[in-house]
Amino acid sequence: MSLKRKKITVVGAGFVGATAAHWAAAKELGDVCLIDIIEGMPQGKALDLMQASPVEGFDAAIIGTNDYKDTADSDVVIITAGLPRKPGMSRDDLLFKNTEIVKAVTEKIAKYSPNAFLIIVSNPLDAMVYVAHKVSGFPTNRVMGMAGVLDAARFRTFIAMELNVSVEDVTAFVLGGHGDTMVPLPRYSTVAGIPLPDLMPPEKIEALVERTRNGGAEIVNLLKTGSAFFAPSASAVSMAESILKDKKRIMPCAAYCDKEYGVGGYFVGVPVKLGAGGVEQVIEISLLPEEKAAFQKSVDAVKSLVQKINL
Repeated sequence: MSLKRKKITVVGAGFVGATAAHWAAAKELGDVCLIDIIEGMPQGKALDLMQASPVEGFDAAIIGTNDYKDTADSDVVIITAGLPRKPGMSRDDLLFKNTEIVKAVTEKIAKYSPNAFLIIVSNPLDAMVYVAHKVSGFPTNRVMGMAGVLDAARFRTFIAMELNVSVEDVTAFVLGGHGDTMVPLPRYSTVAGIPLPDLMPPEKIEALVERTRNGGAEIVNLLKTGSAFFAPSASAVSMAESILKDKKRIMPCAAYCDKEYGVGGYFVGVPVKLGAGGVEQVIEISLLPEEKAAFQKSVDAVKSLVQKINL
């Protein structure tokens, strides 16, 4: 009996998409389909990546295409399509253009891969997850957004740099919408199990929290002609890996919350268990009044964006 490899489709062959294809292939998560509307670009990048496989020693079939038929029967689809941010733009500025793009993409994906898990990376993220869910008609456990994994990774990086310790020993926690209202939680962030407040003074923690909030903008301002792609793509692929391997990792993702946290039917960043059933559980943690207030502000920002969307 031959076991078929899993299939991962990445929509959008720009920096984030192509790098996601790279991480997925290098981890041997399955065969990879890279799709974009620009003719030749996904084909060229897929062929280039395929030619890296003997050097790096990974087995995966990698194809590039402009035809959604080639994405058929995907297990996981990572949607990176959309306009990236330019300096001075907020994620929210992208709302209407990217709603159109994500809607068109999701319709085609749902047609050819009705059983896929969708991981959305397009900005403004929490609103785009809502779009993908509405358009696909998929159950909420199969639609999620990559945000908290990236935000937590940035927070972990800055903590490790500040304390001069291994990033492997740092866990960090970020709740809420992906953007300026995100809520990093130092109380739940640790270094080898030691709570962050035991290791650095409040003003230093606050500076790292602020840098985490502006993590994406800092990179946009440095690059001038693009936005972050290594860490966002790695974060999306780590979510795909947890689903495909049924790892049941606890990760902060933009997931559907109704009664949880009293959100009332929106996708926001919360800790979830990711396994073969997709979002298998939303984990509720107790929040201090000021954390609750910050989280509510974040939820309200997501709601106001979603309410501007006409589908």
